[in-house]
Amino acid sequence: MNTENIFKHIPENLDDELVELLVQSKKIKIERIISKGHTSPATGWYDQDNDEWVLILKGAAIIVFDNGGEFSLGAGDYLTIPAHVKHKVTWTDLEKETVWLAIHY
Repeated sequence: MNTENIFKHIPENLDDELVELLVQSKKIKIERIISKGHTSPATGWYDQDNDEWVLILKGAAIIVFDNGGEFSLGAGDYLTIPAHVKHKVTWTDLEKETVWLAIHY
């Protein structure tokens, strides 16, 4: 067994958004995502086969949905995104890291 800290080992230079797999089994995948001004690609939408639960641990982000819905999330806010609900991240804080916990199930 090992202990880790979700806020450690954050690179100073984040040219690309960092997605790290923390835990995975046949039924669940847990990721740490670190954004700093990163957004989803300009074209297309995420359309996932599984439900996703996201929690902002630090920082802030905006997620929009193809039906026009929009959610501004800050530290402590979480959101469940059902499978095949098209969405994208349109903004994350440029000044400080946004640390996400994403659970796909």
